[in-house]
Amino acid sequence: MASGTAIPKGTRDFGPFEMVRRNYIFDSIKRVFKKYGYLPLETPAMENLSSLLGKYGEEGDRLLFRILNSGDYLKKTKRNELADIGSLELSNLICEKGLKYDLTVPFARFVVQHLNEITFPFKRFQIQPVWRADRPQKGRYREFYQCDVDVIGSNSLYNEYELILIIDEVFSELGINNTIKLNNRKILLGIAELIGEKDRLTDITVAIDKIEKIGIDRVNEELEQKGIPQQAIKRLQPVLFLEGGNRQKLNKLKEILKDSETGLAGLDEMLSLLDYLDRNKLKSEIEIDLTLARGLNYYTGAIIEVKANDYAIGSICGGGRYDDLAGVFGLKDVSGVGVSFGADRIYDVMLKLDLFPERGGEDVRVLLVNFGGEDELYALDALKLLRENGISSEMYPDPVKMKKQMNYANSRNIPFVLIAGEEERRKGEYTLKDMKTGEQSGLTLDALLEKIQ
Repeated sequence: MASGTAIPKGTRDFGPFEMVRRNYIFDSIKRVFKKYGYLPLETPAMENLSSLLGKYGEEGDRLLFRILNSGDYLKKTKRNELADIGSLELSNLICEKGLKYDLTVPFARFVVQHLNEITFPFKRFQIQPVWRADRPQKGRYREFYQCDVDVIGSNSLYNEYELILIIDEVFSELGINNTIKLNNRKILLGIAELIGEKDRLTDITVAIDKIEKIGIDRVNEELEQKGIPQQAIKRLQPVLFLEGGNRQKLNKLKEILKDSETGLAGLDEMLSLLDYLDRNKLKSEIEIDLTLARGLNYYTGAIIEVKANDYAIGSICGGGRYDDLAGVFGLKDVSGVGVSFGADRIYDVMLKLDLFPERGGEDVRVLLVNFGGEDELYALDALKLLRENGISSEMYPDPVKMKKQMNYANSRNIPFVLIAGEEERRKGEYTLKDMKTGEQSGLTLDALLEKIQ
């Protein structure tokens, strides 16, 4: 590898073949989004830090990529003022913008900024990259794509139900067996009230959200380090690991949380959501998981997370209800709910499980062999007809040896090769070769079109 050509850790190049596969994922997801009436939206790669900070919790703030101010960003800062300053404080002085951490907060900012142009409920989808200064590891990147679908301006649990239908349909179309895990932030608040730590909800949720990654023992250590009393930690354990089916868990929780008005409200929401879901035969498994917290501060109701059943890689989709997110931008009492599909992890799952179509969505169907001269001009008539009828085709640009052109077709996984030489030109035909079977047919232009279609 040439010096200076490495890319930053946690980022990836995608060649044409990978991009065809990624576009297969994006197109599949987009089709489902449109089918359910969601509209496309894009926001800038960067946002003002004032829009981002404080929306993701302390850990999220640390993972924001910050952008240095343009020009001499230290010009107005005296050298002695920098002597004892910390890195975070310094970055606040020299950075006013940051790369977006997710698509939800910029969406909330967009809604408030364009309030007079929007009809509520507002349903949008967004497929764009986001950036997090995380430690790169399996399934975790610093630059990755999210495919978000949100509805804002409606409190109805029907929206959560519809999002679960979207999740089920997307992963069914992609062939990924999955489990949709559900919880509710109000239930978590009820549990925090139960153990006497209502004011420590964020510390509790950030910790228990790591159970799958680091195990319950280390989570308990983290809770203790954050000042949660041993007695409260002990009372938390049996609640998090209730056994039984979904309705059994919720019925047990009703008794446990009987003195928490907020907790019972969350339980009622979960039961109503299950009533909706019972009317559909989903391919996805549905699991109530009381350890599911998704440590982001802005969730206020339902929490949703999706795991692939056949390949361990972490969450491949997640989201939930946020009642107050637009409020931080000045728009009060407007509730929203949404989920985000992690395209990069979905790609890794499909690659590992060999779920892409045989041709990977490759769009070139016909390669025309180039013999040069009159034969080349004759072949152009067929090329023009194929393209006019929506069949993706190309001619090899140089009249080189036939073997080299055939090898090119094989390397590109092109299923048909069209031969238009002197003999074909004399007969007014074209020879179509099926690269998979080796079968060859002499065809007129009309017959050629019918055969390929």
